[in-house]
Amino acid sequence: MATKFIQPPIKAPHVFPPKPSSIKMMKLDFLATHKNCIRFRESPFGFWSHFSVKAAEKSSDLASANEVITQEDKDFRTISQIKQDLFAALEGINRGIFGVPSEKKTEIEKLVELLESQNPTPEPTLCLEKVAGAWKLIYSTITILGSKRTKLGLRDFITLGDFFQSINVAEGKAVNVVKFSAKGLNLLSGQLTIDASFKIASKSRVDISYSESKITPDQLMNVFRKNYDLLLGIFNPEGWLEITYIDDSLRIGRDDKGNIFVLERLHDDTP
Repeated sequence: MATKFIQPPIKAPHVFPPKPSSIKMMKLDFLATHKNCIRFRESPFGFWSHFSVKAAEKSSDLASANEVITQEDKDFRTISQIKQDLFAALEGINRGIFGVPSEKKTEIEKLVELLESQNPTPEPTLCLEKVAGAWKLIYSTITILGSKRTKLGLRDFITLGDFFQSINVAEGKAVNVVKFSAKGLNLLSGQLTIDASFKIASKSRVDISYSESKITPDQLMNVFRKNYDLLLGIFNPEGWLEITYIDDSLRIGRDDKGNIFVLERLHDDTP
């Protein structure tokens, strides 16, 4: 005869849901165990409502963080964007040679620092081919103000033109050219030329030695002769220069006198 197995009866508690009083006890036990992690808040949605509140708070925190990132996004601009902003800031200030309002100067120097922080050539003297060639000064903290400007005739009589620099890496030489024009001499044009030599001092610095200088033509030299030492003292490059940024089109340097120089590469090697 086959054996017949009979399943034992299922106890009532496993068939019927727990009583409301049991739910309440479970709820209180959970709260007691997690009292340091959550805060229960009575609401029409019952026990789990605090999770919705926390989710909303977290979402709000993320939104605030996104707002902060948006406000500080300017610090994460690309090199191209920073350069565009720098060129825009330099418009109308005549390279800063006759002074710049403090707010404008701060704006320019912050942009310079941003570029320096993203320098694609951190060891420029190890690849001097990037430094070689012709450059045009577009900004400098060197200034000619007050009595200096008056003595040099740069208020009305003499007009200051472009600044150029030509670097010959093979010979270790740099030629600096400052253009002038004199209104009182039928708009006579001329230039101050300063020759210097340089040698590598570190992976980013060069030492510069003054060689010689001259003003041409002679008529213009006669205009500056009395204050020639003053003029040369302003533009003399002697000392050291730290190359803090350089790419295919822009170069930034800082010298031992605390000056900043921003130069743009010329496509033609002859200024």
